[in-house]
Amino acid sequence: MAFISDTLARVKPSPTIAVTTKAQELKAAGRDVIGLGAGEPDFDTPDNIKAAAKRAIDEGKTKYTAVDGIPELKKAICAKFERENGLSYKPNQITVGTGGKQTLYNALMATLNPGDEVIIPAPYWVSYPDMVLLAGGTPVAVECGIESRFKLTPAQLEAAITPKTKWFIFNSPSNPTGAGYSRDELKGLTDVLMRHPHVWVMSDDMYEHLVFDDFEFVSPAQIEPGLYDRTLTCNGVSKAYAMTGWRIGYAAGPVDLIKAMGTIQSQSTSNPCSVAQYAAVEALNGPQDFLAENKKTFQRRRDLVVSMLNQAKGINCPRPEGAFYVYPDISALIGKTSAGGTKISDDEAFATALLEETGVAVVFGAAFGLSPNFRVSYATSDTALEEACRRIQGFCAGLN
Repeated sequence: MAFISDTLARVKPSPTIAVTTKAQELKAAGRDVIGLGAGEPDFDTPDNIKAAAKRAIDEGKTKYTAVDGIPELKKAICAKFERENGLSYKPNQITVGTGGKQTLYNALMATLNPGDEVIIPAPYWVSYPDMVLLAGGTPVAVECGIESRFKLTPAQLEAAITPKTKWFIFNSPSNPTGAGYSRDELKGLTDVLMRHPHVWVMSDDMYEHLVFDDFEFVSPAQIEPGLYDRTLTCNGVSKAYAMTGWRIGYAAGPVDLIKAMGTIQSQSTSNPCSVAQYAAVEALNGPQDFLAENKKTFQRRRDLVVSMLNQAKGINCPRPEGAFYVYPDISALIGKTSAGGTKISDDEAFATALLEETGVAVVFGAAFGLSPNFRVSYATSDTALEEACRRIQGFCAGLN
């Protein structure tokens, strides 16, 4: 359409949302569909958090708030960073947005000029490159294959940095792979960044509390205090606190950057939902014991899915350190034909045939910038996961 802007032509709708929508439509039409596309915990929001929201409504806390967050929430976020990450921030270094996505978007909109480059390890969360494009920047994807367990090496980071690099986006544990960087691995990257003072760091820590076995979560500014003044540490309540629909994300960084992000927000959405903000105060300040329980459930599901997918013919599924995703490699299946007659020319064809022939919805790897793979979200019941993996095993066995 002629009246659509050139900016929009540079981006595409979120493929993860598209897969989830397609699965819901098929379900509504009576198909037996198991959706493994959504990055959303299946747990309910804890009762104390829901009670705090009801209290806020009853107390009339339903008006506009400060654009980038109520003082109580900013204070709770400062306490969280101090308590869990050993990072010291003041309330004027904190911004609260309508979900983690908005805080990342605001930062890119506030800082990127045409020609500015943003380094993004691939596979990446589907929204990173498109947000960079919307903000007028140039995404620079660096492929991190299965041989490095989907992690960026210091040499790769060094090679990707140019005089035009403005940001490096870092996500650990990662969506879509669940790969988590150890203290030593992250130190290798921060050492590179210390040599390039013009590069800023955007650390997306959304899956911080979802780490397994004896893996220890660490964030860049925590590992390297020298990066503190050019790091935006981003997080939110969506994944750990099962509050995806409440839409509260937050970030901490230098005062001037936070102020600039607030300016963007003041002319787009204004404040996040007031009731959700009071619920988030309770999430961060209230009991945290359920986090360990939820983590235990996710770890059990991870082990189930990794084991069953590795029993499927032609699938190689690494065991991730965190989040609630696996990112199996299907190189051995490309070129085969499904029982339903579909040629598996790439991972998108694999995901399409899998959905049509077995009713299992996954997201194809090209959406995340690394093929041939697919992403499974195991944030659903053990029963559904077992059945989905059985169907995937059957589908792979039927390829010839």
